[in-house]
Amino acid sequence: MRIIQTQDLSADAPLDYSDQLYVYNGLDCCITYEILEKLLPQLRHETQATYDFSRSLQGVILEMNTRGLRIDEDRRQSLLRQYRIETMQLADQLNRIIREGVGFEFEITPNRKNPWPSDQQLCKLFYDYMGIPAIFKLTDEGERRLTVDRKALEKLEGYFYAEPIVRHLYVLREHGKKLSFLSSAIDGDGRLRTNFNIAGTTTGRLASSFSDFGTGTNLQNVENRLRAIFIADPGYKFCNIDLEQSDARVCGAIHWNLFRDDRYLNLCESGDLHTGVSRIAFRELPWTGSQSSDRIIANGRFYREFSFRDASKRLGHGTNYQGEPPKMSRETHIPIGDIIRFQQAYLPQFGFERWWEWVGDQIRSSGIITTMLGRRRKFFGHPKDPDTIRAAIAYEPQSVTADTINRGMLSVWQANRVQLLLQVHDSILFQFREDEENDIVPWALDLVQQRIALKGGREFTIPAEAKCGWNWSDDKDDPDALRKWPETVRRVRARG
Repeated sequence: MRIIQTQDLSADAPLDYSDQLYVYNGLDCCITYEILEKLLPQLRHETQATYDFSRSLQGVILEMNTRGLRIDEDRRQSLLRQYRIETMQLADQLNRIIREGVGFEFEITPNRKNPWPSDQQLCKLFYDYMGIPAIFKLTDEGERRLTVDRKALEKLEGYFYAEPIVRHLYVLREHGKKLSFLSSAIDGDGRLRTNFNIAGTTTGRLASSFSDFGTGTNLQNVENRLRAIFIADPGYKFCNIDLEQSDARVCGAIHWNLFRDDRYLNLCESGDLHTGVSRIAFRELPWTGSQSSDRIIANGRFYREFSFRDASKRLGHGTNYQGEPPKMSRETHIPIGDIIRFQQAYLPQFGFERWWEWVGDQIRSSGIITTMLGRRRKFFGHPKDPDTIRAAIAYEPQSVTADTINRGMLSVWQANRVQLLLQVHDSILFQFREDEENDIVPWALDLVQQRIALKGGREFTIPAEAKCGWNWSDDKDDPDALRKWPETVRRVRARG
């Protein structure tokens, strides 16, 4: 096969290269087809079903990629100004801490688009000026190089003088991400688009990135404050349908299927999982047995910004996936001792160790996990590597959540009654004609709440919640934001 030289093929290339471009694109298609012919005979029942389902998603994905979301440009520019002001204030505070608190004439100088200081600046600050023992990492070439990456910053945070600096850097990094998001290129029609990738993950979750035209960005990790810039088209209203505690419920369903152990699944289906976990983990609190009264107690302050209920949600989720106290402490900033005590009370109540042991046996014997919805995955990591086992433990809950929301999304799209806009891991966003709300929302909810038959004849449904509004945020002070459906007070659109 002749090799086509493509390094000179650019947008400004002479017309003489057009034939080579045709050949290059033709080879792309032909070789892909040849590979497909070799792969298809290797499909088995489970992988054929996954392949067919993935192909069925192409229509809805193409439609969402093409449609995009309308942007409230005034609100976007207003948020950009606010974040730029906040960023400069943070930088000024950080410089004052370094100058007056630590005693060094050192200046962090963030630029307009990226407030994050250079690695060279930070290495000089921490290792030269402050004299903290240098932290190195190995490059791909095996070279030791100074680093101030996330893991290094977590270690530096343990030094008394470095802690306030590192915490400011964390916030600056987050502001940098928000500024980058708000500065994403908007298409000429005033819409922001993303590009969903059906095969972008190993769990079945969709991946998201900038659009095929180089505009837009990932829209699957947008924080609430930024979501207000996305607005429904004139005459339309948003509906966001979100699966409730999906990963946790699947953990309970797995335990039922494997061991007929219903303790965790029953608690998930009791109506308030996190308050129930709080009762187990914090037995010293004055629990009453009343769900409403106990929820008030669980919402009491546990540590810093965490309520007991918040801590139960975060620590329960991490523990289900065999999370280790040191790492969970770094991610949540909850003291290791509190996490150890939580796990000592939590794990004996549900016996997740049996599930972990079963997963380990599967990985060591075949390296394959097949979910209750039939998605099969081969794990190629070392079967005794704890990271491989933890990834295998998390696989089925995350995969079932992804397949459940994707099945619901496909069903909604095939009915052709609404306009699908986004899928965000365990939720979908669509818009509908405002006067059809009372008909459309319950209909869509029913389609998203997929019913699964567990072993022993037990029926399993992951419930969903709907919120409606004219922008994508759920800010309580925003008159156009999403509100839980059905709404108790009728609203009219305030903006756009």
